[in-house]
Amino acid sequence: MKAIKTMTVAAVFSFNGIAAQAADVVVGVPSWPSAAATAYILKVVMEDNLGLDVAMQSGSNAVIFEAMDRGSMHVHPEVWLPNQNNLYKKYVEERGTVLQNQHGVEAKQGVCITQETSEKYNIKSIYDLTDPDKSVLFDANGDGLGEMWGGQPGAASTIVEKIRAKSYGYDQTMQLVESDMPINWAALDAAVKADKPYAFSCYTPHYVFSLYDLVFLEEPPHNENTWKVIQPTDNPDWLAKSNADSAWPVAYLYVDYSKSLQESHPEAAMLLKNFKISADIVSDLSYSMVVEKKEPEELADEWVKEHSSLVESWLGQ
Repeated sequence: MKAIKTMTVAAVFSFNGIAAQAADVVVGVPSWPSAAATAYILKVVMEDNLGLDVAMQSGSNAVIFEAMDRGSMHVHPEVWLPNQNNLYKKYVEERGTVLQNQHGVEAKQGVCITQETSEKYNIKSIYDLTDPDKSVLFDANGDGLGEMWGGQPGAASTIVEKIRAKSYGYDQTMQLVESDMPINWAALDAAVKADKPYAFSCYTPHYVFSLYDLVFLEEPPHNENTWKVIQPTDNPDWLAKSNADSAWPVAYLYVDYSKSLQESHPEAAMLLKNFKISADIVSDLSYSMVVEKKEPEELADEWVKEHSSLVESWLGQ
């Protein structure tokens, strides 16, 4: 997967802040493809339809939320809940400085392997990873433990996967690997071509399901009564005090935005309130960027022209 560029205006922002201060709206650009594509779609719509000057700024979830709280950034294009629940609670519920669009896109999270691996080795359930005879099939470095990609370093979902490994017990048989997404997708592709088992934290909507025949490992239904996830920033003893021995709850992707926009640019706030896309659109956007290798601004220009009726619905037209 190619790196996401933040374009010239973002570079100026990071140099001295002048461009962002001059811009009407500053849109955050997270590191994953669908979020970057959505960010640039919002940029195009705000510039072409609302006449606003929009700057782009890359940042982590925490950085974007903190900036939305101050009003120095205004939009997070793809907030995952419950993954970023700690940020949601702090800035949306407690401080009230960030607003959340209510048209969430439904998502599913879990652990995936290829259909071929599942059928060949009879690996169907998350509990199969606790079986040393099966977990060793995922051992790529010869240390006797299987490897599973747990997510990107520092991501909230990666922390949850560590808790899930402890709670299910496969932390004793599997080593969770943290690396950037491009490394994971390259490793998956290499494993598929070499006909070797590969396990990784996965989610839909995502373009990878259109490239490979993948299956989610079966898990007990989400149990709200036993699910207790604590992030390291909230408690130094987070792992011992956390439990997640059931499937992830159904996740949703939202656009969040700074409440300050309601005063400074109410037309932009209304657009963000009305914004609504489908899971298929999210998957198609990431496919266009990663597989077809389109630049986000080029993709956004094309997409907005091809979806004029949908864009008009966001604008209340």
